[in-house]
Amino acid sequence: MTSVGMHEHADTRPDRQEVARRLLDSSETLSYDPVTEVDWETPLDTSYHGASPEWSTLYGTSYWNEMTPEQQRELTRQEAASVASTGIWFEMILQQMVLRDFYAKDPTDPAFQWALTEIADECRHSIMFARGAAKLRAPAYRPRRLAVELGRFFKTTATGEAAYAAILVAEEVLDVMQRDWMRDERVVPFVRTINNIHVVEESRHMKFAREETRERLKGAGRLRRQYNALVVSIAAYFIVSSMVSPKVYANAGLDTRRALREAKANEHHKSMMRSSCAGLMEFLDSAGLLTKASLVFYKRANLI
Repeated sequence: MTSVGMHEHADTRPDRQEVARRLLDSSETLSYDPVTEVDWETPLDTSYHGASPEWSTLYGTSYWNEMTPEQQRELTRQEAASVASTGIWFEMILQQMVLRDFYAKDPTDPAFQWALTEIADECRHSIMFARGAAKLRAPAYRPRRLAVELGRFFKTTATGEAAYAAILVAEEVLDVMQRDWMRDERVVPFVRTINNIHVVEESRHMKFAREETRERLKGAGRLRRQYNALVVSIAAYFIVSSMVSPKVYANAGLDTRRALREAKANEHHKSMMRSSCAGLMEFLDSAGLLTKASLVFYKRANLI
């Protein structure tokens, strides 16, 4: 059994290296510098939304219908800033997990070099999101204390498929909504540029995360899969539930209690989240990471 396992690893390693080489080549030919690509100088035009209205947590509710167009636009700007802040939080977790994973490994390996490239991308993205949120005139939205502390634990302990599958979940959820926002002419131009940069560069990160998840799962037993499936689903729940801070409603001039109540019951938004994650759930299922226990958390997060 051991010799077979070693033979399989030897056979698959060149493929993994080739994926990393292709990603490095793509990064060299198609990457952006947010400092020069994003229009940071033009003042915020409040006649635009911050995100596609259909992605608002209140879209389709009676509260949304009562709001003025100005309130609707302000809410989507605050929500977009909150999503960006959550993105920064998880990108910091991601960077630490990837750096820890490749610590003291072979620096001549293309996968090692790609890992550092991805970390560099995420650093630029975090600064870009931070500047974007500030330009949207939003405060520093942060996840609730429990999510922050669980994130601190997760980034310190998560390894292998648990780390890369969680990275994939966070990136896939953001990817689908941002693809809509970057094409939507109702969204303020600088946010559309930010979303376009993120979508292009994150597509490479998602490819790597999928490859690493598959690679790390080779030879994994049932108990290990069950455990890591649960860990990833819990991480997914806290990532998704942290995307829109309850504080966005007060900052948009709304009644927070009513907004939270209607957002929680908003079937339109739940449907948007589920449809955006269909491909992700198919991948997790094919990898053996969609278990009965994990489904509980994915359903609570409205991802399935």
